[in-house]
Amino acid sequence: MSDFKLTRREFFKGCCSAAVVGAAGSSMMFADRAFAAANSYDTVVHLFLRGGMDGLNLVVPISGQDRAFYEEARPNLQIATSGTYGALPLTLANGAATGFGLHPSASGLRDLWNDSRLAIVHACGMATAVTRSHFDAQLYIDLGTPGKYGSPTGWMTRAWETRASGTPAAALPALGVSNTQPAGLMGAIDALTMGSPGDFSLNSGAYQWQMARSGSPAGFRGVNETLSDLWGGQTGLQINGHRADGALKLIGQQSYASLPASWPTGNFAQQLWTIAQSIRFNLGLRYATLDLGGWDTHEGQGTAGSGYHYYQNKINELSAALYAFFNELNSTGQMARTTVIVQSEFGRRVRANANNGTDHGYGNPLLVLGGPVNGRRFYGSWPGLNPETLSPTFGDVPVTTDYRRVFSEIMIRRMANPNLGQIFPGYAGYAPLGIVQGTDIAVQS
Repeated sequence: MSDFKLTRREFFKGCCSAAVVGAAGSSMMFADRAFAAANSYDTVVHLFLRGGMDGLNLVVPISGQDRAFYEEARPNLQIATSGTYGALPLTLANGAATGFGLHPSASGLRDLWNDSRLAIVHACGMATAVTRSHFDAQLYIDLGTPGKYGSPTGWMTRAWETRASGTPAAALPALGVSNTQPAGLMGAIDALTMGSPGDFSLNSGAYQWQMARSGSPAGFRGVNETLSDLWGGQTGLQINGHRADGALKLIGQQSYASLPASWPTGNFAQQLWTIAQSIRFNLGLRYATLDLGGWDTHEGQGTAGSGYHYYQNKINELSAALYAFFNELNSTGQMARTTVIVQSEFGRRVRANANNGTDHGYGNPLLVLGGPVNGRRFYGSWPGLNPETLSPTFGDVPVTTDYRRVFSEIMIRRMANPNLGQIFPGYAGYAPLGIVQGTDIAVQS
C-alpha cells in the first residue's frame, strides 16, 4: 500500500479558490438551503466586458445626420438599418423613435428594453482619466480610482465594508465568479471567488479516500473530514485553513444545479447561472462580479449576417445569457432587488481600421438592467458623431457621463450606502440621473 501524499500545489488546486482563503472571512460559515421567496436585500451584479467592446455596433445610430457620419466612417463595418440583419429599433414607452437600434443579435436586450427593464447611458466612461491601455483602464475601474494606482482594496470591497450599521449578517456577501480573485474584490475578507460550484472542492488523491460517501465503511473519515481537524489552532495557517474549510462547506451544502435546458450554453451562461442560484440561496449576497472577455476586435470584427461574424456571436452570447438570467430571477421575485451593470473599460474608434476592425477608443454605452431600473430610456448626453465634435478626442466618442455617477446612484438608492467618498475616493458631487428607483440619502465624503 502506498502512502497518500497531498502536496501544497494539490491542496491549493483542490480548494480552487485558495486565493481566497484569506477572503473567505470569519462570517463565512453555514447558511440555510435555497428557498423561493424574494430576498430582503439588494444585489448588485457587475459584468465587465473586458477588451473594449465596440459600443457603436451594439447601440447603433439608425437615422439622421449621425447615421450618415456612421456609414462614412464604417463603410464595411456598419449594421444595416433594416432587413433580416438590420438593427432592432429602440423606441420610448410612448412609441417615439430614439434614433438608435440594437445589434440584430441583441434581441434579448431589446425585449428587456421594451419591458422597461433596460436603461442605456450614452458616452459613459472615465471622465477624469484617458488611457488606451486595457490594463490601466481595467484596473482603474476595478479599484474605483480612475487615474490612480495603489489602492489596497477594490471598489466592491469598500462598498461592502462601508455598509450601514445594522445591515443583516451575510454568509456570502460578495462573490467573484472567476478562477482568480477579481480586482474589484481585492482586499475583501468576506468575499469568495470560485470558477464554478462543481470545481469548488478538495478533490486531490484517490477518489475513494477523498470523503465519506454512501457505501463507505462504518466510521470511515475521508481526507476532507480529517483535514478539518487541522484548523483548530490560532496560527495564520490554521486560521486561513479554517476559513477555506468553511467556504468549501458553505458551497458544498447548497443545491447548485446544472444549467437549465432553457438557458443558452457556454461558460458565460454558466457563470450567470451560478450567480442566479447564489442569489436564491439566502446567503446574503450583496455584490457579485464576473467577466466576459474577447472584445478587443482590432481585426476581423465582423458585423451581422449569414455565415461567421465574430462580433455578432459575442453580442448573441451576451444578450441571450443576460435575458435568461433576468427571466430566471424574475420568475421567483428576486429580480425586483437585483441590479446588473454592464460595462467595458473603453469603447472603440468611430472609424474602422484597415483590418476590418476597430481600435481603442474612449466613451461607450453602459447598460443597467434589472427590476428596480427605470428602463426604456437613454441617460446622459449623446455628443453625436460629427467629426468636428469628435476632433478634440482624436475621433473618439468622448465621455460625457462619468461612470461613477451611475455607480454612485446605485450605491445610494439601491444599497443605502452614502459613503461615496470612501467607495470612490476623489469623486464628489452626487447627481443622480434617475436610472434606478430608490430614495436619496445624505452623501458622506
